[in-house]
Amino acid sequence: MGQKAEETLDISFDEFSNYLRAHTRIFMDVEGRSYYLTHTDGYWRAQDCAVMNDKGHFTDCSDLVPTLSEFLGLTWLDGKKIEDVFDESTFYKSIQD
Repeated sequence: MGQKAEETLDISFDEFSNYLRAHTRIFMDVEGRSYYLTHTDGYWRAQDCAVMNDKGHFTDCSDLVPTLSEFLGLTWLDGKKIEDVFDESTFYKSIQD
């Protein structure tokens, strides 16, 4: 689990999948919520930063899928895909400890 950088990322949707392939994690703020988009244990997932599990980690709020293309096609945010809310979202690097 990373820490959210203070500085925002200026990234387009066309660049987004390449960024995720290279860095495997990013924070996304949208509609007043913060999400951690990450690839862990062989699966891509979105995690809700407001809800912690008993280990103190963010909890999954999307299905777990093995490929990035499947992840980008998921409708997990009130029936929307990342692409649907991308322009209203703010992105931040994930800083690893």
